[in-house]
Amino acid sequence: MKKLIELKVNGEEYEIAADVNRTLLEVLREELGFTGSKEACDLGACGACTVLMDGRPVLSCLTLAIEAQGKDILTIEGLAKEGELHPLQKSFVDHGAIQCGFCTPGMIMTGKALLDRNLSPTEDEIREAISGNLCRCTGYVKIIEAVKVTAEQQT
Repeated sequence: MKKLIELKVNGEEYEIAADVNRTLLEVLREELGFTGSKEACDLGACGACTVLMDGRPVLSCLTLAIEAQGKDILTIEGLAKEGELHPLQKSFVDHGAIQCGFCTPGMIMTGKALLDRNLSPTEDEIREAISGNLCRCTGYVKIIEAVKVTAEQQT
């Protein structure tokens, strides 16, 4: 059964007719063209599909699109402003935290949520924050470094 769903993604309003059992990930990728969030495990175990909903990281593969009505959704595509990378995106590039790139959008969104609530996270706090995001290339050291450096630059 389709239902009219109103979503606010990256500051823009969208109105789509979607089946009520469609996940936010499916709607973002297939209906709205936001393909930065990756479809990987479809079980909520890897974090590749992480987006921010009202500033909190959520697994979009486990979130129904209809549950996102009235919420602010931020995807990796919404971070760059006027052609300029977000500081965390730039730090990931500068510190080699992007290896194959598959986990990168989820890692960055999770890292952003952490930095939005904690301007000076410890390494342990960074590790805990990204613990739900899997990196197949085992690039955690560089990812943690990128988040830490971004925090230091913002304080």
